[in-house]
Amino acid sequence: MSSGEERDGVSLTNLDQPLFDGAEATKRDLVDYLDAVGDRIIAELAGRPLSVIRVLRGQDPFMQKNVPKYTPPWVRTVKMWAESSKREVSYALCDDRRTLLWFANQRAIEYHPTLMRVEHLDRPTYLVMDLDPPTPDAFHLAVGAARLVRQALADAGMDSAVKTSGSKGLHVFVPLTEDATTWDVAAATRAVAVRAERLDPALATTAFIREDREGKVFLDSTRAGGATVAAIYSPRIRPGTPVSYPVGWDDLDDVTPADFTIHTVPELIGDRDPWADQLPEPQRISPDLIEEGHTIPVARVQAMHEGKRRARARRT
Repeated sequence: MSSGEERDGVSLTNLDQPLFDGAEATKRDLVDYLDAVGDRIIAELAGRPLSVIRVLRGQDPFMQKNVPKYTPPWVRTVKMWAESSKREVSYALCDDRRTLLWFANQRAIEYHPTLMRVEHLDRPTYLVMDLDPPTPDAFHLAVGAARLVRQALADAGMDSAVKTSGSKGLHVFVPLTEDATTWDVAAATRAVAVRAERLDPALATTAFIREDREGKVFLDSTRAGGATVAAIYSPRIRPGTPVSYPVGWDDLDDVTPADFTIHTVPELIGDRDPWADQLPEPQRISPDLIEEGHTIPVARVQAMHEGKRRARARRT
């Protein structure tokens, strides 16, 4: 077969090129993988402003938020203010197979949707905790920390599901009814992190500054507001091209992130959607979580002030 073909009206090119150094995969592997899990990943991407991470030949990976000028007219877009770049950005909405294939042909490897849908941009549909172990070989510590988060949520009457991040850690997700604002969800996420840390301060930490973490798992409560999270089933730009994959709470001790790659997942998943099967029903956030969270400083802001304080202390 030649290196170019067409699917769903999308012309696919250079399919035999390697994806990136260490990918152990070609562009064809990426296209085939995304097509195989298409309806499952689109269920998570649809209606959500999308950032992608692309790798062009011979270049470093880069995150693309604003759609390029040559984007086909059939790709749905939405204009939003991007706080980070202080400008209006035209985000894509990946609502169908054709758009997903077009992104794959653009060498978009990672898919990072917002936690909000376009019709309610101030109402996140998930509360998310990102668990970042201290080293790439410390996945077992992330597993322990995920159980702390699950416990803290359960103590607040909330049920959760877990997936590998596709990198070295885990994401704990709680589907929400769309009645809590971005600010309240962000506050509740901070409260869950602090409560989880309290359950086992030797294992987990909310310290935003890396040097303060002392080899513990970082409970990252900043995946709220305008932040994005690697989507379920999204490939990642890591050796072997691993994929963010759902894991049952009882199976966490038996897996590693490297088990789930663009080569292994289509067979593992078959016709199922294990993420949809595992996600609990949307829930209301417990009001005391929101209340407690609003008394906890935002980690990033706190870290910025602390960094400045330390710099001053070093100078004096």
